[in-house]
Amino acid sequence: MWLLVGLGNPGDKYAKNRHNIGFMVADALADAYKFPNFKSKFQGEYAQGTIAGEKCLILKPMTYMNESGISVSQLVKFYKIDTSQIIVFYDELDLPPGKLRVKKGGGSGGHNGIKSMDSHMSSKDYWRVRLGIGHPGDKDRVSGYVLSDFSKEEQAWLPEWIDAISNQAHYLVQDRHEDFMTQVARKFKVPAQKKEEGQS
Repeated sequence: MWLLVGLGNPGDKYAKNRHNIGFMVADALADAYKFPNFKSKFQGEYAQGTIAGEKCLILKPMTYMNESGISVSQLVKFYKIDTSQIIVFYDELDLPPGKLRVKKGGGSGGHNGIKSMDSHMSSKDYWRVRLGIGHPGDKDRVSGYVLSDFSKEEQAWLPEWIDAISNQAHYLVQDRHEDFMTQVARKFKVPAQKKEEGQS
C-alpha cells in the first residue's frame, strides 16, 4: 500500500497559500483517480482508493504544518506502511515556480513539515516531491512569503500545473520517478512572464 501525503495548513485563511500546495495536490489526486470523500481520522483527512492498480491512501494532516509528522506517523503505524512506500508533496523555496524534483530521503531543507515528519518517523527514507514556489530573495521574508497566497499571475497557471502533477502520479506508484518528472514537464510549462511597462 502507498501513502501519498500533501502538506499544508487547515482552514480557509491558508487555503491559497504557497505553503498549501501539498493540500492542493492531495485534493487533485483524489479527484483525478476518483477516490471517495476524505474522512477525518489520524488527526488528518484521508481517503483510500487505487492508482494504477495499487492500493493508495491520500492524507492531509490537520495538525498544522509544524506538527505534520504526528498525523502521518499515526496513519503509518495503523496501516503498517513501509517508509519507501510514502510520497510527500510539499512547497520548495529553492526551485522556481512551476518546477519540481523527486528525491528519496535527504534533509528537510528547512521545511517545517518535513522536519516534523523526520522527527516522528522511524526512517527518513521516504519519497519527496518538491514543488517549486520560488524564493522571495531575503530569508527574513520567507515566512510571510510562504504564508501568502500565490500571486494572480501564478494563480492563472497553477491549476494546470497541479492537474499535470496529479494526472501523472501513476508513474510514482510504479517507481517510475524519472518518467513522472519527464511527463509533468511535457504536459506543463510555466508561461513566460509578461514584462511590465517600462521594463526593458
